[in-house]
Amino acid sequence: MAGLFEDDAASETPGPSLFGEAPAAPLTAPAYRVLARKYRPVTFDDVVGQEALVRTLRNAFAMQRIAHAFMLTGVRGVGKTTTARILARALNCTGPDGQGGPTPDPCGVCDNCIAILADRHPDVVEMDAASNTGVEDVREIIEATRFRPLSARTKIFIIDEVHMLSRNAFNALLKTLEEPPPHIKFVLATTEIRKVPVTVLSRCQRFDLRRVAVNELATHFTKIAAKEGIAIAAGAIEHIARAADGSVRDGLSLLDQAIARGAEEGAEISAAMVADMLGLADRAYVFDLMDAVVAGDAAGALAIADGAYERGADLGVLLGDLLGLAHLLTRMKAVPGLAASQSLPEVERTRGAALANVLGIPFLGRLWQMLLKGVQEVDAAPDRRAAAEMILIRLCHVADMPPPGELLRRITDSQTSATGSGVAPGGTSGTRAVANGPPVMDAAPRAITFNDVVALAAARRDVMLYAHLRQSVHLVRFAPPVIEFRPAADAPRDLAARLAALLETETSRRWTIVVSDVPGAPTIDQQEGVAASAARAAAENHPLVQAILEAFPGARIEAMKRDDEAAAEPELPADWAAFAPPEEYDEPGAPPMDFYEGESL
Repeated sequence: MAGLFEDDAASETPGPSLFGEAPAAPLTAPAYRVLARKYRPVTFDDVVGQEALVRTLRNAFAMQRIAHAFMLTGVRGVGKTTTARILARALNCTGPDGQGGPTPDPCGVCDNCIAILADRHPDVVEMDAASNTGVEDVREIIEATRFRPLSARTKIFIIDEVHMLSRNAFNALLKTLEEPPPHIKFVLATTEIRKVPVTVLSRCQRFDLRRVAVNELATHFTKIAAKEGIAIAAGAIEHIARAADGSVRDGLSLLDQAIARGAEEGAEISAAMVADMLGLADRAYVFDLMDAVVAGDAAGALAIADGAYERGADLGVLLGDLLGLAHLLTRMKAVPGLAASQSLPEVERTRGAALANVLGIPFLGRLWQMLLKGVQEVDAAPDRRAAAEMILIRLCHVADMPPPGELLRRITDSQTSATGSGVAPGGTSGTRAVANGPPVMDAAPRAITFNDVVALAAARRDVMLYAHLRQSVHLVRFAPPVIEFRPAADAPRDLAARLAALLETETSRRWTIVVSDVPGAPTIDQQEGVAASAARAAAENHPLVQAILEAFPGARIEAMKRDDEAAAEPELPADWAAFAPPEEYDEPGAPPMDFYEGESL
């Protein structure tokens, strides 16, 4: 049997066959390595878009101030695990001659570097906390820290997705994490830093790996495509870089997919090809669509959307692209120098700058709000295409409308010119107009009314009395110091007594409170309800409101508010003192003021 295996092994080496022919080609091809693994950084200089992290670690090595625990956080695919492995090589590199020490530039040829790069070094332990969440898993790590490294200088524990550890597992790790042996280093990585306990964060040196910018991703992907000998258009690279959303790994996976698709078609990988692969609309479509929306051309906008849909684009994604363009144009308005930035593609610098010059911030803000709501409507709609088309039609119809403030100013100016005077329509001489309220006489003397009594209860913080006076009192007669009313069925039995006590305290004299069976007037709440209905009807019929409702189809009056509703506290009548008793009131023999309850006069 042993001889058979040796023959099998020998048959794989080049040599003549039994008949003197050339050896057959191997039956199995070497396994393909995806781009994300093939071009994984092996030194700090290879890490893309994390200059602050690299600079800090290089300085730490130069000053020999290397922390015992690191916390690496960031979104997926930005280099957390890669940085941890580079750090492990940097700490254990011995150099080509085997005499080197820790260095930020590992040689890659020493035994430690080769073994760590091949993921087979016994002193570099990687643990996935997503599948090892319990205390027992952490205890294995703690037990392993007691032993010195087998062949390396430092034993490295890399715990990925550390936020997945249970609370008890975190607690078990705390002591070791705070005071590990000198030959131990911890590198923790997470995408959910908020789920990591503060007690753990305080024991680590934290590094936040940022999302990689689109232009940095595009440059990186272009270099890799050149090394692979792949012909790919700049627009296709841009699509991939945008779709990566700051993740190098995600972008390389998309580039792998695009290369496979391009190989099928046997041509250069074009922007249209990648857009079709990703379900995106071509960037030119987005700008054409924005031009149609700004011009209010509904037919043109629908035609552009139909073309994108026939090419395989999702119209919901198209609206999302339109939303992103609205944001870009708003930024160009706020930061004019952005139009000349080389970080933007050529089409955005040229067509974007032209649109930003003709559009105003109010229009872009309104466009953003409508698109934001529209994207949500498309996601919730049973027919995404129909919902997206309805949103586009809505956008086109409001494109040429002025902002509400400008429209209100125009309407007001036109009405002022039409009346030819400063008196608003419906106003009368000798009165002062109050918005959303009745005219107030400028010179009329103020007299005490039952409403003033109710305001007095509110001012004295007697909430229950105030509520019952508004809701349960049908006023029959108000002739101070006599008040006659019919209580509602739900009124408390001591309502008259409580009202009398309040008034006597305020005026230092007795009031006659009569409980009557006469129907009386509606309660204050009932009167205000009728008044509110009348005020709403008057507001709806006002020429200015009618003009606004006509200018904004579908608009409606949500609520009405009087100007005097902003008062923090009811204002007491100025002449309550007039009801104070004369000086002889308290003298012996003075006629008493009768108090009636439960009787009628």
